[in-house]
Amino acid sequence: MEKLVITGGNRLSGAIKISGAKNALLPIIAASILGKTPSILQEIPDLEDVRTISEVLHELGLTVRREEPDTLVIDSSSISKCEAPYELVRKMRASFLVMGSLLGRCGQAKISLPGGCAIGTRPIDLHLKGFEALGAEIVLGHGYIEARAPQGLTGARIYLDFPSVGATENIMMAASTAKGQTILENPAEEPEIVDLATYLNTMGARIRGAGTNVIKIEGVAELRGATHTVIPDRIEAGTYMVAAAITGGDIRLDNVLVEHLKPVIAKLKEAGVTVDEDINGVRVRSSGKLKPVDIKTLPYPGFPTDMQSQFMSLMAVTAGTSVVTETVFENRFMHVDELKRMGAHIKIEGRTAVIEGVGKLTGCPVKATDLRAGAALVLAGLVADGQTEVGCIHHIDRGYDNLVGKFRTLGADIVRTPTG
Repeated sequence: MEKLVITGGNRLSGAIKISGAKNALLPIIAASILGKTPSILQEIPDLEDVRTISEVLHELGLTVRREEPDTLVIDSSSISKCEAPYELVRKMRASFLVMGSLLGRCGQAKISLPGGCAIGTRPIDLHLKGFEALGAEIVLGHGYIEARAPQGLTGARIYLDFPSVGATENIMMAASTAKGQTILENPAEEPEIVDLATYLNTMGARIRGAGTNVIKIEGVAELRGATHTVIPDRIEAGTYMVAAAITGGDIRLDNVLVEHLKPVIAKLKEAGVTVDEDINGVRVRSSGKLKPVDIKTLPYPGFPTDMQSQFMSLMAVTAGTSVVTETVFENRFMHVDELKRMGAHIKIEGRTAVIEGVGKLTGCPVKATDLRAGAALVLAGLVADGQTEVGCIHHIDRGYDNLVGKFRTLGADIVRTPTG
């Protein structure tokens, strides 16, 4: 086990490149199962989640090979089994995304109930509802979910009660090779959905409307492998943008699509941060004189739930009262107790957090309770007096490539050391 040790007080400046989006690449890797020839995926960061889903594909009989520095080659010409093992799926919820592609490719799939960060219930009923609408028979029992469609899937009209990202992705993959047309209403509209559709279309799928409130999919007989470059990670970019704001820094981020970051940029500007946008990236400058802001998380294009905890760290050291309302996940305030250990003044009222900014935070041992909570604690440590030790950093490793190296490039005093 390892921990991060951060000595606060350094103003961050310089330039870094943002990696490919974790939340885009995981469904894209899963979708590669549908291709009957090899695929080449580019801008793939070295993340624990990438290693986990690569192991899932290996267990299914695919060959996955990393070519440095950021290319993944997936040979899906043959599949030996259609069951994803419990010990892998329990580690990462996104492993459940192989179900849609296995159904589309093999007509059957058996997956253990998914794991991942403990930030909320995130039920899979919408996934299963979509599979059943496409003609699959669902069998639940003994910790597994099995879906069978021996005669193949058939297109259908499907309405999602909530615009679930995972359900939208799983249904898109399954419907790509279903007979006839599938109309998916009230789908998620995130950029990662559009990126998956772009990849599937390059493989030979016929998908229209990704990124809108209706997606139409004309099923095709089969898909082939393709070459695809994953979009930049808007959450990683947002995290480093907040790092510039919280340290009074000046950071240039390359490989950023600013249109994916509009709600984050809007709130940073509202807080008094200068954000300069151009075609290749973004520059974030802060005088350190910040203003409180209110945030309400919503499905895209609203403010992303994955940036809520990082902004809470920023508001914790901003004079005045800020209010954060979490509407997406019911259990996403687990970082609050850790921030309070550092001296933050935060009161929870149901799904709302009221933050009274303090003059300073104080470094102490804290633990990452989930991926984005870990990022928030790192940000808090950057401005805390003394040393902050962040434990349980396996959560952070799931979603941030070379976090220590990038922060050190920007001038942070941060090291990774063994615990104990």
